[in-house]
Amino acid sequence: MITAVDTSVLIDIFRGDPDYGRLSSDALRRCVKEGQVVACEVVWAELAAVFPSREMLHDAMESLPIEFLPMERAAAMLAGETWRLYRSRGGKRTRVIADFLIAAHAQAQCDRLLTRDRGFYREYFKTVRLVDPCSECT
Repeated sequence: MITAVDTSVLIDIFRGDPDYGRLSSDALRRCVKEGQVVACEVVWAELAAVFPSREMLHDAMESLPIEFLPMERAAAMLAGETWRLYRSRGGKRTRVIADFLIAAHAQAQCDRLLTRDRGFYREYFKTVRLVDPCSECT
C-alpha cells in the first residue's frame, strides 16, 4: 500500500496545529503501518515555503518515515487535463495547479492520498482513495 501525503497534513504535524495536529499525526502513523508513505516534489516545494531554511525542512522530513517520490509524466499530464476541466467548469483560481499535481500524483502512482481536502479531490479525482485524518479511510 502506497500512500501519498498532502502538504496540509504535514503542516498540521510540523506546526502542532491545535485542531488537526494530533489527528494528522495519528493518521500518518496508521498509513506507515499499512505500507509506504511518499511525498512528491510539489509537497516538498510547498513545505520549503513554510520552513525558514532548507536544513530545517530536511531535518523535519528526515524525522518522518516519508519517502520522496517524483512525479511521472503521466501524472503531470493528468493534472493539467484535470485543471483544464476545472477551469472550463468555471472553477476559480482559489485552487492552484499544485493541488491538481498532488492529487494526480496520488491517483497515477499511489494507492491513496492522505489529506483533509476531501471534497475537492473527491470531485475531480474520483478514483483516488482518500484517507481523512478526521475520519476513517473512504
